[in-house]
Amino acid sequence: MGKSTLKFIRLSPTKARLIAREVQGMNAELALASLEFMPNKAARVISKVIASAVANGDYEPEEVIVSSCRVDRGPVLKRFRPRARGRATPIRKPTSHIFVEVSKEQDKDK
Repeated sequence: MGKSTLKFIRLSPTKARLIAREVQGMNAELALASLEFMPNKAARVISKVIASAVANGDYEPEEVIVSSCRVDRGPVLKRFRPRARGRATPIRKPTSHIFVEVSKEQDKDK
């Protein structure tokens, strides 16, 4: 089993979870190919994490599946934007933690 983690990425976890649900359970080679043509920032980031997990397990992308792709919420950067009449409104810049596990085809059943 190969694992990979990417922490504190400047990406909204809700946007990243949409992409993570698409690739979960897919063959790693097929997942990397489909992520390459998605226009989202999350797709580029998750494809790099999947490639890293495959390399960490000393596998080839054809022989493994993405057994788990999880996106957790990280800390939120809080900024303020000046507004009219001396007021300020908050801006929240969320971060994410992305965890990917790949495993061999037969290990999925265990």
